[in-house]
Amino acid sequence: MATFAKVPLGPVDPVFGISMRHDADTDPRKVNLGVGAYRTEEGSPLILNVVREAEEEMFAELGGEENKEYQPIDGPLPLKALTQKLIFGEDSSAIAERRIASAQSLSGTGALRLTAEFAKTFMPSVSEVWVSDPTWGNHHTIFQKAGLPVKTYPYWNAQTMSLNFEGMMNTLEHKAAEGAMIVLHACAHNPTGVDPTQEQWEKIAEVMQRRKLVPVMDSAYQGYATGDLDRDAWAMRLFARMGFEFFVCQSFAKNLGLYGERIGMMHVVTQDEAVATAVLSQIKMVIRPMYSSPPVHSAQLVIRVLGDEARYARWCEELGSMSNRILEVRQRLREGLEAKEGVAPGAWKHVTDQIGMFSFTGLTPEQCEYLTNKHHIYLLPSGRISLAGLNNNNVQYMIDCTHDAVTKIPASSSKVPVSKTGSCLPCWRIF
Repeated sequence: MATFAKVPLGPVDPVFGISMRHDADTDPRKVNLGVGAYRTEEGSPLILNVVREAEEEMFAELGGEENKEYQPIDGPLPLKALTQKLIFGEDSSAIAERRIASAQSLSGTGALRLTAEFAKTFMPSVSEVWVSDPTWGNHHTIFQKAGLPVKTYPYWNAQTMSLNFEGMMNTLEHKAAEGAMIVLHACAHNPTGVDPTQEQWEKIAEVMQRRKLVPVMDSAYQGYATGDLDRDAWAMRLFARMGFEFFVCQSFAKNLGLYGERIGMMHVVTQDEAVATAVLSQIKMVIRPMYSSPPVHSAQLVIRVLGDEARYARWCEELGSMSNRILEVRQRLREGLEAKEGVAPGAWKHVTDQIGMFSFTGLTPEQCEYLTNKHHIYLLPSGRISLAGLNNNNVQYMIDCTHDAVTKIPASSSKVPVSKTGSCLPCWRIF
């Protein structure tokens, strides 16, 4: 018998599978709204100008100041200092008191996996991990692969197309076990685009502190969500000010356009410097047998952008432009859909209420399938779309095709999808 004969065929990843189908489609009208990567108005991947500058600078120094030697297991020290300041702010007491253990990771996904492995090994009080319903699809698998039970807390209110704050708070207050880890989206919640208000964040933090719940802040969109790096860090800085010991998983895929460079950071805020030193020593013991040491090229790119005052200022300007373009797409999509015959005013308000790269549209799986099969518009069955895939050349096409889908396949005649918590998922409101 062949050695690998009984290995079963694995499922295609839903997001990357959509991109594969899109790429194989020869129809000139095709639109890819699945993958969460920023695109220009022409539909091309964007290389930020500050990244181009940093690349050119590195190339000029290659063989001199710049080399390809192994990095430390936890990444270079300058990267730690710069990324800590970006997350926690210049006036952070946690930074001043050296209470943060930081390690370079393979983007945000790698930071989450390091967090899961660390928790499984060194935090026996963590009996369960809670993620939002819905959440980024990889959250479940990352913690499950580390052997941690994963549960879901309510997040999306299908009826109001907004945050189910009452359901979330009830779970944190009464259902999550003391010491449980709670995965929170720092800003621009994926897939819903719905974030708590600052007042709600304060209430979430209060109950978590009282019940000794451990926050895991997933920060994938800082600066890209609102165009303001400080505003998008507000929730993380709140938890730090309140004295939490917690994890932050930081990615530079979206806000620096470094998707394929796999650059991120794992930060652990602890009670004092001695604890931070011990935690970092064990994080390195997790990394060493996993991938030994992180990439050097991506680390230097981040250092050269965050560590140069003029370049940092230009990065902030580019982030503002990226964020504003997404806001314009949201507005145009909503206005175009509400201008269609038979649609009530405000029926698409949730599109502009949401924030970040994604919109949780509320399309049923049948409507999504119709859009793909008939109109060559590729999106997740959940109805989540990446707004970065829309531009002046195709947004009207999206408006027309979406109206066609919800007209031909009304939500009331479709099989209504149900979430893991039993609540109905959203449907388009057509009147």
